[in-house]
Amino acid sequence: MSELITIGEPIVTFASKQPDVSITDATEFTKIMGGAELNVAIGATRLGHSTQYISRVGAEPFGDYVIKTILSHHVGAKYISKDPDYWTGHQLKQLVTTGDPETYNYRKGSAAAHLTKEVIEQVDLSEVKMAHMSGIFPAISDVAEETFRTLLDRLIDHHIPMTFDPNLRPALWASRAKMIKTVNDLAGYADIVLPGVEEGKILMGSDDPEKIADFYLKGAHTHTVIVKTGAAGAFVKTDAGDQYTVPGFKVDRVIDTVGAGDGFALGVITALLEGKSLKAAVTRGNAVGALQVQTYGDNDGYPDQAGLRAFYEKEGVVDQL
Repeated sequence: MSELITIGEPIVTFASKQPDVSITDATEFTKIMGGAELNVAIGATRLGHSTQYISRVGAEPFGDYVIKTILSHHVGAKYISKDPDYWTGHQLKQLVTTGDPETYNYRKGSAAAHLTKEVIEQVDLSEVKMAHMSGIFPAISDVAEETFRTLLDRLIDHHIPMTFDPNLRPALWASRAKMIKTVNDLAGYADIVLPGVEEGKILMGSDDPEKIADFYLKGAHTHTVIVKTGAAGAFVKTDAGDQYTVPGFKVDRVIDTVGAGDGFALGVITALLEGKSLKAAVTRGNAVGALQVQTYGDNDGYPDQAGLRAFYEKEGVVDQL
């Protein structure tokens, strides 16, 4: 089995090759693969950890491409099934020189949206050390939400620590009210919650990092909240009363912000899997996020262990417990 498990929808992305041209006007695209939870699995594997990804794709060329690409990244695909009746989710993505790119999704009614809870009963959790969960998968359908909750229950039954990233995608939810209620409820299952300040403003009405942390520390299973504060780094608060800020890394030029939050999550997770302190884990999260925003693609900037060490040496960081 694997150290880390996650569930999500892989997205076949047609990324524009023409800088700062709208999706409407762009004519040249390249095919890549994305998906927030999959980004975390890919990055964790790159840092030397075994991962398993639960999902469903169509029995068509996009689905074949997804499975082939996932395996090329050495991510476990044992629990990825093919659906003969529904297609693989896909997306168009703008290329920008600064800021966030425009995207357009074709995901409603996808194969992943029809992944049923019966699949979860077949998942072997015996050797899993951590799970990473996100607010995206339960947004794609009622069936997906039920499946997601089934996995949450099994993870708790097996005493497997969980991280949860809200990863808000308003366009996927039936309503803003449903998104807020469901995401906040699901966050309470996680040991570690990873909201951003902008997400806090939407989900609980404040962009104050400490207020956000206090809100999510009320969760039944939550003992730690790490609030992402952008270039400033991250604010940490635990139910034991510890709180501190871990500064971010200066980036000369932000090329593409997509994948930075997932990079933060995988940095935290892999450091904790390696037995490092929470502060060291958040430092790694900031580092991976900083590396990712300097590259195009959803996960191209994620380092291996040698690349991480080189970044730390350049920044004068001591990677200690």
